[in-house]
Amino acid sequence: MRRGEIWWAEPPGERPRPVVILTRDRAIAVMERLLVAPVTTTVRGIPTEVPLGRRDGLPTACVASFDDMAPMPKDYLVACITTLSAERVEELSRAVRRATGC
Repeated sequence: MRRGEIWWAEPPGERPRPVVILTRDRAIAVMERLLVAPVTTTVRGIPTEVPLGRRDGLPTACVASFDDMAPMPKDYLVACITTLSAERVEELSRAVRRATGC
């Protein structure tokens, strides 16, 4: 697992969905829960979304939604879907800053 990877998540009691890992790489090995942002096909066109799609290794147009970031146990992440480019990871960082005001 690495920051900027999109994983298929299967949380108990919820529908499975893709999420993008936001936790820094050095912490992933020692953390039980990772900070993730959901990936959704519901596009609102707001600054706290990062558009994603085929060029990112996903089957359809979608967004990572940073208003819904949350910690998630690593055990819920079951399969890596794709790894985002360094440029895309920088876009994720900007969206985190917009969503948190930091």
